[in-house]
Amino acid sequence: MRLLSLAVQRAGLLQSCGSRRHFWGWLNAVFNKVDHERIKAVGPDRAAAEWLLRCGAKVRFQGFERWHHDYNGLPTGPLGRYKIQGIDATESCIMYRGFDHLDGLKYVEDIKLNKCICIEDACLERLSSIQNLQESVYMMEVISCGNVTDKGVIALHKLRNLEYLFLSDLPGIKDKETTVGRLKTALPRLDVVVDLD
Repeated sequence: MRLLSLAVQRAGLLQSCGSRRHFWGWLNAVFNKVDHERIKAVGPDRAAAEWLLRCGAKVRFQGFERWHHDYNGLPTGPLGRYKIQGIDATESCIMYRGFDHLDGLKYVEDIKLNKCICIEDACLERLSSIQNLQESVYMMEVISCGNVTDKGVIALHKLRNLEYLFLSDLPGIKDKETTVGRLKTALPRLDVVVDLD
């Protein structure tokens, strides 16, 4: 009887953990929802900054050294004045469904994806397909993103001005030499630093 009681308690605990996990997944999806009306109203840089900060990332605006991480502390002023130059998504919940926020950004030079549990190949493919980012991004880090494989990293070859790429702790990368070789062939100026062992 006691054993049955423990099993019932444990099942309730597991159900509770599953509900909690489901709740956070739902909340992350809400945070990543694209509001096209908001983008039209405040411009792509402001809307993207709001999305990134809402998801726990940081942004650096053109002409500023300081990283902004407080949603309520975003600078105000004339629309279009603040242009995103850097994105640090370390430990954030950004996911594929929110990447449409990046469409209108023209000045992003560096992107850090570090310990982003929702980042997967589709995210890197989407990011690489955005024409403005293909021209502006020259530095990128992808670290400890367990859902990224060779396919996602190879997609970064579309970032034509990419000069520096740091890859670390990516267990989904199975053929490091071929992946790096394909990137270097497509982007001869690219300096790839790999720490996957």
